[in-house]
Amino acid sequence: MNRTLATEFILLGFSNNLRVNICLFLLFLVIYLVTVNGNVLIMSLILRTPNLHTPMYFFLCVLSFLDLCVSTSVVPRLLADLFSTHRLISLSACVIQFYTIFLMAGTEFLLLALMAYDRYIAICRPLHYPVLMRWSMCYRLTALLWIISFMVFILPALLKPVDLCYPNHINHFMCEALAVIQLACDDIYFSKIVMLLTSLIAILFPFMFIIVSYACIISSVLRIHSTKRSKAFSTCTSHITVVVLFYGTAMFVYFSPLSDYSPDQGKYLALFYNVICPSLNPLIYSLNNKEVKEVIQKMFHKCLTNVNSSAQ
Repeated sequence: MNRTLATEFILLGFSNNLRVNICLFLLFLVIYLVTVNGNVLIMSLILRTPNLHTPMYFFLCVLSFLDLCVSTSVVPRLLADLFSTHRLISLSACVIQFYTIFLMAGTEFLLLALMAYDRYIAICRPLHYPVLMRWSMCYRLTALLWIISFMVFILPALLKPVDLCYPNHINHFMCEALAVIQLACDDIYFSKIVMLLTSLIAILFPFMFIIVSYACIISSVLRIHSTKRSKAFSTCTSHITVVVLFYGTAMFVYFSPLSDYSPDQGKYLALFYNVICPSLNPLIYSLNNKEVKEVIQKMFHKCLTNVNSSAQ
């Protein structure tokens, strides 16, 4: 059977109305600036502040790096496409975006589970924490996350790539897996199985692990002294908020039957966990973390002092 493989694609985006696109451009630009500045600030504070050189903040630094990569792989292209009439993306650019998002987001799913494990050890087994979460172990666990993410997300797609045919219109603002697979030339039964297994390994299992970890944490926190209880809860609240936002939208998308996939609904949900969540994470962790707030206050106080001294 003759068939023409697609070598470039047209991203339909959100709207062709110029006024709507201008409003969306301003909105997404502000979100992206918040994402870049917030995550760079978090990473800078952690790297430059000796008091924050602990496993918990090391993982937070990695999380900020992942959020920055996910957002940067999506938003600049989205901003450019809002003022483009064709919105063409080549096959190679689409593949790079696809793999980058999968690798970074997959690593973030696993990292959030590792952060829950870190809090579990710190609160439930504090005497064993220096041994179980020593720096060499943190580095190995982080490297393991990247390896698992590559094996689960990238390797299956490399071993059995999907041929994409015309029509080459993708009803999305990026090369998202569920939207791209709709253009497959052949039967996508194998791809459905792979995506289901991937979702179980990278989303459901880590989410269940987080639920069990925090059940143990809450049980332990309720037994400790009230003065320490509030600090333990404030430390965990930020993480729980990020988990609910990130896992919630992803599970809603990837655990729905592929036959019921709605491109219009899917792109708005993808917008949430690829664009909005990376901007919220630094705000959530900074506003709900006493140590981070103190470091930020000291930094701004030092900047104001330098400005005043130079003005005089």
